[in-house]
Amino acid sequence: MTTLTEKPTQTKPRRFSLMQRALGQREAKAYINPYAAAIALGVVLFLAFFITGNGLGASGGLNRILVYFEDLIAPEHVDRVAYLVTMAGGASNPLDSWIVMLTIGTIIGGFVSGLVNGRVKVETIGGPRVSKHLRWLTAFVGGGLMGYGARLARGCTSGQALSGGAVLSVGSWAFMFAVFAGAYLLAYSLRRLWN
Repeated sequence: MTTLTEKPTQTKPRRFSLMQRALGQREAKAYINPYAAAIALGVVLFLAFFITGNGLGASGGLNRILVYFEDLIAPEHVDRVAYLVTMAGGASNPLDSWIVMLTIGTIIGGFVSGLVNGRVKVETIGGPRVSKHLRWLTAFVGGGLMGYGARLARGCTSGQALSGGAVLSVGSWAFMFAVFAGAYLLAYSLRRLWN
């Protein structure tokens, strides 16, 4: 029952993004159970070690792709920097690595999974006190810092934490504790922006 001051609620029809309509998608499927996902990830990591002799990683593949383009633009610079010359010096092709194929496969696999499960859409998610511009700026700055940190740490969360942690590398465990501590501290410090 409504009073004179209350307005009756009307249900608005759900709007779907242009991409969702183009792909014929209506509703996103539920996420997989996190425990089942963790078990599946553990099996994939074990199989990666067992079949290829290498673990999982992403930052190394992205780094090699960037070095490939850097070598196209400034090959003399690549040949002078010791860090870059190991990947692309002389006639070496930085794309000739297992981690590049793994990175490309991860991107394609993630897109196909999102497509199949109705989750492919363009959106900007942020708290009510964060503008879209600030959200994009912080995402790029945070991504840049994470990428730089991954090169300093000699691996990202998948390479250091998963692969290194699976073989009980002390440095990888220290990296993961530092990542979680930093993430919790930052989330606690910025929580007001999301409420």
